[in-house]
Amino acid sequence: MYAPFLNALFSQERELALEEMEEISEAFHEFDTDQDGYISYKDLGECMRTMGYMPTEMELLEVNQQIKMRLGGRVDLEDFVELMAPKLLRETAHMVGVRELEFAFKEFDMNGDGLICSSELESAVAHLLGEQLQHNEVEEMLRDIDLNGDGLVDFDEFVMMLAAR
Repeated sequence: MYAPFLNALFSQERELALEEMEEISEAFHEFDTDQDGYISYKDLGECMRTMGYMPTEMELLEVNQQIKMRLGGRVDLEDFVELMAPKLLRETAHMVGVRELEFAFKEFDMNGDGLICSSELESAVAHLLGEQLQHNEVEEMLRDIDLNGDGLVDFDEFVMMLAAR
């Protein structure tokens, strides 16, 4: 019942989290041994490996060629982020953490009161799926999710609904 709705919600593209940006920056600075703001294309593979990404030799050759031709053989932090961000996002695309759950909850909780009412649920479904549900369908969905019977969905109930999917 919730699968298309939840897939629409969690398939939205996301930006790198602060922790991910810090991880990229930390790896970069570890290999910027002379602290000039650049790492050599020769160090790129090892730097990527410290982040847990295992590039193939062919991938490294392609990246190194681009760096040699376009960037004079050196990569600054901005270029390194541009290179690593899609890889990190691809690797974590199917992982759902607290940050993603909070983001998803906010998509529903339109007035920001920490609770989802039937009208917010109805609006979120229409926005994410592009279709309008009947009022009784929304009420049934709300009853399924509302574990404490107060007619509203709090964050814990929202998480329980997702865990049950």
